[in-house]
Amino acid sequence: MDSRELEGNLLARCAAAAHGQFSVAQNQREANVFRVAAMVVQHNFPQESSHLMDASNRYFGRYPGERLSAEDVVRNGWIFSFPRLRDMLTLRLRQG
Repeated sequence: MDSRELEGNLLARCAAAAHGQFSVAQNQREANVFRVAAMVVQHNFPQESSHLMDASNRYFGRYPGERLSAEDVVRNGWIFSFPRLRDMLTLRLRQG
């Protein structure tokens, strides 16, 4: 799977979590990306942001040592940039 496919899958998981389709992240990468995603869409999508943060926090409740800074999420290559994550997730959330 190439980086675009990985990004697409992660965005789909973010959108599903934002819509409350599941309540906990599956792994460290997902939990950290959900947390960052919650922060970048909070202003325009407060309810969806809350769902993302809840799914992230439930994961970190089990694995507290796996929480990373937002900058480390980018450094690890889990997202390309904050604006890109915001823009791409906003598109998905507006599509329903």
